[in-house]
Amino acid sequence: MKCNQGREPSFCSTDGLFGEREREMVSYMSLLSYGIGGIVVAGMALLVAFQEKLVYVPVLPGLTKSYPITPGRLRLLFEDVWLTSSDGVRLHSWLIKFSPDCTGPTILFFQENAGNIAHRLEMVRIMLQKLHCNVFMLSYRGYGASDGYPSQQGITRDAQAALDHLSQRTDIDTSQIIVFGRSLGGAVGAVVTRNNPDKVAALILENTFTSILDMAGVLLPFLKWFIGGSTSKGPKILNFVVRSPWSTIDVVGQIKQPILFLSGLRDEMVPPFHMEMLYAKAAAHNKKCIFVDFPTGMHMDTWLAGGDHYWKTVGTFLQQNVLEKGDESHHNKNDSESSDCAR
Repeated sequence: MKCNQGREPSFCSTDGLFGEREREMVSYMSLLSYGIGGIVVAGMALLVAFQEKLVYVPVLPGLTKSYPITPGRLRLLFEDVWLTSSDGVRLHSWLIKFSPDCTGPTILFFQENAGNIAHRLEMVRIMLQKLHCNVFMLSYRGYGASDGYPSQQGITRDAQAALDHLSQRTDIDTSQIIVFGRSLGGAVGAVVTRNNPDKVAALILENTFTSILDMAGVLLPFLKWFIGGSTSKGPKILNFVVRSPWSTIDVVGQIKQPILFLSGLRDEMVPPFHMEMLYAKAAAHNKKCIFVDFPTGMHMDTWLAGGDHYWKTVGTFLQQNVLEKGDESHHNKNDSESSDCAR
């Protein structure tokens, strides 16, 4: 073993015993690094190739794309509405009315990322009973009976088509259109509300994320080192590969209409602090923001876990920010012309 005089044995020449061990260690660390790197690269490749399938899930496991039930099955008064998005995609939707002559508030409902509008009918049935409103349910492209394939740009076009349709109807009060979005639907609703201050009276967000960029690190923790939204730390060097960033936190700060934030504190999908951050961003620029949390609410059942408190919260918000303003603008109308919707 050849060593330089006065040095410790560990610094012996690599042609000796300690050199062999060092070479083995270097080889091992190199293989480990390549292995980890390969896993990360493979994960990134899958993310790039299949990210739409991770974000948009029109078909739930074990089910088909078709609607399991229709509003008629629940004895709801409804109309099948077919729309064409600005890029030519044919879309299906339902307009469900509280009563034939109801011209009161109409809620434009945007669903979560999985399943289709039929899976939300039970909640909408309760919504009609509690709020005495109309509800317009849109099937995003690729969902339900709608054509096409989902994407952020495409779904944004779909939402605009739905709002434009409602704004042109003569059988509803177009001054009382409220956008209601849950989870992904909140991101969709925030965009269409910001883009249409003259058509949307108010916005309701429930269990919505700050951005898909932030959610990447929640769903796949190793991604937080490479992908993140405006609230995340780190280099974010791979943000450019995300095709549907849905940066809701950057949108809510630009909304002027009243906003109600509904947060389930037991949300197992979107960390509840996302809703707190959305509220803080919006409230910094908009004094008409209200935040209400529900201690036992999970991602999909906050409306159910919240019980009467949930619906009273929504009803009070609509009364104070939409219905009373509507009454003021129509105070010269004869009472006999009033709708049979509750106000």
